[in-house]
Amino acid sequence: METLNALLLGFDQAILPTNLFWCLIGTLLGTLVGVLPGLGPAATMAILLPFTIGLEPVTSLIMMAGIYYGAQYGGSTTAILLNLPGEASSVVTAIDGYKMARNGRAGVALSTAAIGSFFAGTVATLLLALFAPSLAEIGLLFGPAEYFSLMILGLVASVVLSRGSLPKALAMVFIGILVGLVGQDVQTAVPRFTLGLEEMSGGINFVVVAMGLFGIGELIKDLETPESRTAINAPFFSMIPSREDWRRMVAPILRGTGIGSVLGLLPGGGALLAAFAAYAIEKRVANPPEGFGGGAIEGVAAPESANNAGAQTSFVPLLTLGLPANAVMALMFGALIMQGIAPGPTLISEHPDVFWGVIVSMWVGNVMLLVLNLPLIGVWTRLLTMPFHYLFPAIVVFCSIGAFSLGNSVFDLWLLGAFGVAGYIFAKLDCDPAPLVMGLILGPMMEENFRRAMFLARGNPSVFVDRPISAGLIVLAVLAITVVALPKIKAVREEAFQE
Repeated sequence: METLNALLLGFDQAILPTNLFWCLIGTLLGTLVGVLPGLGPAATMAILLPFTIGLEPVTSLIMMAGIYYGAQYGGSTTAILLNLPGEASSVVTAIDGYKMARNGRAGVALSTAAIGSFFAGTVATLLLALFAPSLAEIGLLFGPAEYFSLMILGLVASVVLSRGSLPKALAMVFIGILVGLVGQDVQTAVPRFTLGLEEMSGGINFVVVAMGLFGIGELIKDLETPESRTAINAPFFSMIPSREDWRRMVAPILRGTGIGSVLGLLPGGGALLAAFAAYAIEKRVANPPEGFGGGAIEGVAAPESANNAGAQTSFVPLLTLGLPANAVMALMFGALIMQGIAPGPTLISEHPDVFWGVIVSMWVGNVMLLVLNLPLIGVWTRLLTMPFHYLFPAIVVFCSIGAFSLGNSVFDLWLLGAFGVAGYIFAKLDCDPAPLVMGLILGPMMEENFRRAMFLARGNPSVFVDRPISAGLIVLAVLAITVVALPKIKAVREEAFQE
């Protein structure tokens, strides 16, 4: 009954005309950036972050959330019709989705993606509503030692779950931590790694780093490979799945929803990992598996369900523990801080309208996406036939406006360019930038909690193993890095990411 009352409170917030309007704007904008290659939800949210200050806290978060899960929908459209994933999490959808389109089944592929995404989003929202309050109650037991250990586990998970080799992922985490330490020491105000530059005394804004690595870096890489785009038409009446299609898609949607709901909770996980894992598992359970890669409907249903479920459950650690699971959640973290709201275990009790309003709005936004986006597929397709070199300058301008508006500093534009080049180099070296961003976000928080824990324990480091929750989290971190380093597990991991 308590949860029902809370959901009713959330409905009261979500159906307010203002919130419905901004939810619609967020989902449409998210679909647009999902459609456009290069400009992902992280860069878009970074650009819009300064403009959300004038909105009510719940309204700004509803719009930002809509951008994130709307991007998961948009990415599938271009992946299926153009073999051009607008979002990284839609890469695996393109494998079989585009083949289905080439085989004259574009409409069925699109409707499969929409149905799977809607079902997964609905289930993930229910899971969020049911279990997030319990997790928040556990979070109330956390002190500085537990938060330090939780962040250690988060960094280890981001290494284990990143693509590429473990040494490269570890190196990226350390680079991220070092970048996060740039600025003044929070206790002594002594400059660290500022190279004598006053502009760096306040630290490096992670939004600039994220836009440079994920936005500019990917754009430069995309320009290397000229591509021809031939959109495949998908008339609305062709989107109705047959009975055989329904039979084949139900189990992959259920499995993808379960996989995405779990992996979305992990630091470094979210939509991207969920989509790849769901596709890999679906390929293994298929009988026979030879159909994959040639237009298997299971290859669309599973990853599209997983990435939407993962996108929505990745809100759980942010809203209940104050731990951003990925770069997009870090931007949501920033949006909450800018609104004067501290994300974490007390969010539900102190701002129930914000917490439950955002959760219910996810379901409302999923309905909007299902109803509005299928008729708009023709619009998105025509937009994508625009030559990419026309979009590139516009995307660079948007990123530059976002970077500049963060602190009205030209120096941030130089940083944006520098991290853009770094992102391109990392891509050429096959280094996943996600662990770097996680190190950048969690590093300063980890340092702060380490200091507070040591201060409260009067310099006794055993505080991290004397407290049961902290010790348990450290054990999990050690187990994770040990298990994944075993030769057999390491080979399976590399094979999975290669696939």
